[in-house]
Amino acid sequence: MSDNPQNWPDGVGRTVLLQTDSTMKEAARVAASSAFTQWILTLDQTAGHGRRGRPWTMPKGNFAATLLMFPNEPPQQIALRSFVASLALFDAVTEVTGRADALALKWPNDVLLNGGKFAGILLERGANHLSIGIGANLAAAPMASDVEPSPFPPVALVDEMGTRVTPEAFLDVLAPNYAKWETQFTTYGFEPIRTAWLARAAKLGEPIRARTTKDEHYGTFEDVDSNGNLVLRQSKGTLSIPAAEVFF
Repeated sequence: MSDNPQNWPDGVGRTVLLQTDSTMKEAARVAASSAFTQWILTLDQTAGHGRRGRPWTMPKGNFAATLLMFPNEPPQQIALRSFVASLALFDAVTEVTGRADALALKWPNDVLLNGGKFAGILLERGANHLSIGIGANLAAAPMASDVEPSPFPPVALVDEMGTRVTPEAFLDVLAPNYAKWETQFTTYGFEPIRTAWLARAAKLGEPIRARTTKDEHYGTFEDVDSNGNLVLRQSKGTLSIPAAEVFF
C-alpha cells in the first residue's frame, strides 16, 4: 500500500509493506527494475541487519525503512549521506517530541537517546543505487540478548520520552526532514552538514576510544574532517580514522 501525506517531499515515492524480510533487500529488488527515489517502510521485518551483517531485531511498533536513491556522485561523496540521515533523524525526533536535549549523534551512524542507542543507519551501494536503511526503537527496545553487547544499550522513544508515534507517522516526519538536509548537501556540499552534525555530536572535545578491525586508538574527539573521518587528538598529533567502533 502507498500514500503521499501533505508534507511529503515532491518526487519521492512512499511504500508501506505489512511485512518483508528486509527493507534493504526490498530496495535492491526494486532498484533492479525501477530508478525511482522512494522510501520503503515495513511494519514487520523478519531478517533485518545492521553494519557488518549484524542482526537488527525489530519489536512490533518499531521503525524499519530504507530510502532508495540513485545518486550520480563519487563513492566518497555518496557515503557522506550517513551524516545527512543522522541530522534528519535528530530533527524528526525533536519534531515529534518537542525536545532535543536528550538526543546526541554518535559517530559514524547512531542516534543516542539519554545515552542509549535509539537508532542506527546503514548505507549500502548497489550497481546503480544507494540504500539508506534506518532502524529506530519507537515502541520497544530489543532484549539485551538479541543485540550485540555494547556500552550503549538499546532504548525506546516511548520509554525515554513518553512519546508514542506509529512507524507510518514517524516516516511522514522523517522524510521531509531528510529532504531538507539532502537539499543542503546537494546544493552546498558537506560543510554545512558537517557543521550541523558536530553541533549535535556526542562527546565532542572529550576523551573517547575508537576500535578498528586491527587496533584501538585513544584520544580526544576533536573533529570530523571533510571526508567524514573521525579526528582524534593524541599526544603526538591528530589521527584521522575512516571507520571504527566508538566507545565513551
